[in-house]
Amino acid sequence: MSDTPQASPDGTDITMVNESHVKAYQETNGETGYMWNGATALLFTHKGRKSGKMRTNAIIFTQVGDRYAIIGSVGGSPKHPGWYHNMIADPNVEVQIKGEKFAATARVADSPEREELWAEAIKQWPNFDTYQARTDRKIPVVVLERK
Repeated sequence: MSDTPQASPDGTDITMVNESHVKAYQETNGETGYMWNGATALLFTHKGRKSGKMRTNAIIFTQVGDRYAIIGSVGGSPKHPGWYHNMIADPNVEVQIKGEKFAATARVADSPEREELWAEAIKQWPNFDTYQARTDRKIPVVVLERK
């Protein structure tokens, strides 16, 4: 991870959005990067729908039972994240939580599951509600389920 934290306009450390977070997480089996701004983070690897290249992202997650929920917020951007479109095209992903890696299938949560997972996610990262207020799109909740 970078020695100098990057910050968003609201002061939130945004270093998770860069490759150094992913690299540090991978190299330390999550010792560096699993906890980020008080929230838990995982890595997921997915295939680019246009390039066919494998891409790895770090993201805040919330575990509810045997489900791992991730939120496609992009800080309240008007567009869904690229990874979301990639998962729609190919829902087969690899997940890393600390040192554990496993194959998973991604799916978009529908109501009422979406609201249940959203409520749990904002307990960990209240900014998700702020992000939703910034955009007209319904921010997707994606469930990663072990294969």
